[in-house]
Amino acid sequence: MDKRRIELYKKRLVERREQLLDTVSKTEQDGRRADEEPTQDTADKASSSYTKEFLFKKSNDDRFILQLVQDALQRVKAGGYGFCVACGGEMQTKRLDAVPWARHCIECQEKQEMGLLE
Repeated sequence: MDKRRIELYKKRLVERREQLLDTVSKTEQDGRRADEEPTQDTADKASSSYTKEFLFKKSNDDRFILQLVQDALQRVKAGGYGFCVACGGEMQTKRLDAVPWARHCIECQEKQEMGLLE
């Protein structure tokens, strides 16, 4: 992969990292506010509980993607970006265009989803 293309992916990864950091921070604040709201009846308590669960799940998902983005930026820095971490083969450009933080080529990703890859 040429340096220009890697720099393009790096720029997209940095932008995504900033978006995720902002989102995680806002989600945490919203979760704290949901905790602070006094609830009056059972329906309000259930609604508040659902809101906190939803925000926790969203924050957890965002943190996971944030970690993948940070890992991809480390691979850029180390010179290993664009290669599958499992088989070492070159990643497909279409895959990186869709998911620039992808760790695996399509074949290895399918194996991982079937539990055949650690």
